[in-house]
Amino acid sequence: MIEQILTDTNSKMQKAIDALTRDLAAIRTGRASPALVEHIRADYHGVLTPLNQIASISIPEAKMILIQPWDRSSIRTIEKAILTSDLGLNPTSDGTFIRIPIPPLTEERRKELIKVVHKRLEEARIELRNFRRDGIERLRQVEKNKEISQDQYTRASDQLQKLIDNFIYRVNSIGQDKEKEIMEV
Repeated sequence: MIEQILTDTNSKMQKAIDALTRDLAAIRTGRASPALVEHIRADYHGVLTPLNQIASISIPEAKMILIQPWDRSSIRTIEKAILTSDLGLNPTSDGTFIRIPIPPLTEERRKELIKVVHKRLEEARIELRNFRRDGIERLRQVEKNKEISQDQYTRASDQLQKLIDNFIYRVNSIGQDKEKEIMEV
């Protein structure tokens, strides 16, 4: 029973870390990455569809994203979706490809991005703490039903705390790496 609670909590925390990593990958740094645009949704035959499902996204140069829609009729809607996203990118099209040059980040924009990163990190920490709280609540319930002893409850709570400490450390490490990446000129 204890192992099941710890395993469930661990998998929830791992999913939260994975989501944070994907979320931070979409934050623009000074270099091109498919993750910047693949989540943008464009109108494709009346359905909002992520770009990675309607086009090929590649990086021919360090500061350029190249999008090749599989259906040429969707070029205009893809361009519009990129322009209306909050990324501040200006796509250009030649009828076959959409090229997106990645402009260098200003110091002010870097600071704004770091604030966004800190906000996302704090949201991840809160989510992890909520998982810990849920795990402890489940342990309390099991102990209250006399399925485990007080000592087992205490040991399991300590294991849960070590688990959260490890995941919080990982969140902080991911955040520091992203900050360095943003501040690189």
